[in-house]
Amino acid sequence: MKIKGAQKILIAGAVLFFTAVPNERAQQNGVQHASDFTSVEYFEPPHATQMKSRLSGLEAQPLANGLLVIKQLKLETFTVDGKPEMVVEAPSCTYDTSKAMASSPGPLQVWTGDGKFHVEGEGFLWRQTNSFLTISNNVHSVIENAPENKIEP
Repeated sequence: MKIKGAQKILIAGAVLFFTAVPNERAQQNGVQHASDFTSVEYFEPPHATQMKSRLSGLEAQPLANGLLVIKQLKLETFTVDGKPEMVVEAPSCTYDTSKAMASSPGPLQVWTGDGKFHVEGEGFLWRQTNSFLTISNNVHSVIENAPENKIEP
């Protein structure tokens, strides 16, 4: 059977329609948010299997330009031997995936890995590349004392 010019155009149009329409639907119905969001950064070799930081949240809502609004943020940093270094918690933040930075004008709480130092404040900026945290306003710090060693006579 020989296909004529008009039939070729009709077949090409049908192929184009059936391949283009599903792609368009997939983009429109794409993921609008993620539950249990996690982003992990690892140390450079030779410790490439060890987590340097973990940024997680209850959910992440994408915005334009690679930004994510993360609800119930939990940011953890670790030493090269895997010990917890710092934990940051905030109700919400904006995470810039292209610049690897998280920020919020809202409240946050910070603890050291050993739990002996606690900071609360409002407004922060965290740079993932160097694990640098800046707290802007209303900073309140608490240092827990270790139990005193009692000397027996």
